[in-house]
Amino acid sequence: MDTTATVSAVETVGPDTYALSFDAPDGFDAEPGQFVKLGTEIDGESVARFYTLSSPTVEDSFEVTVGIDPDEGGEFSAFLAGAEAGTEMTLSGPFGDQHYDGEARAVIVAGGPGVGPAVAIAERALDEGGEAAIVYRDDDVSHADRLDRLAERGVAVHRLDAADELDAAVAESTTGGDGETVFVYGFADLVADAEAAIEAAGGDADAAKVENFG
Repeated sequence: MDTTATVSAVETVGPDTYALSFDAPDGFDAEPGQFVKLGTEIDGESVARFYTLSSPTVEDSFEVTVGIDPDEGGEFSAFLAGAEAGTEMTLSGPFGDQHYDGEARAVIVAGGPGVGPAVAIAERALDEGGEAAIVYRDDDVSHADRLDRLAERGVAVHRLDAADELDAAVAESTTGGDGETVFVYGFADLVADAEAAIEAAGGDADAAKVENFG
């Protein structure tokens, strides 16, 4: 789908991290873990980036979580950081098949803005009667309130510093049981470490659903 979407709310959910909610266009549907392409025009030039959904469902609205590097972010990052309710953007998608698809148990390994799809998938799994565990590695915690609520609902939430190894937390989170799927959302170093940790825990990294942010 190629259309436009209007920002309905902007919330700061961590250091230099924002959750942007959009009014869902007619006919738009997506699953947690899929991603969309958002764009605008700056100084007469079209700019666009991909962002993964951080809402467990799409009904009247959907959400993406955006991490912005204040030292390296470009014009579009500045545009998103300053977005307000009523801001209109172009919207394409959804894209990607590395998303929640009714798995009975979801184990999500995430870093950086990957915490957005992590909490969304865990919320969706619990809402549908399933189980979830989250391994989240980052020095700066985003979506802390949602992580706390998930922990209260019985989700095993492992919060690690950026320099921490993943092996123990991944091994503790995975059971190898039927219906369990491991999801990985983050930048390349997190993805590589997660895949190694999955293998070390006796799992199959090739069977994991992985989205590498680059």
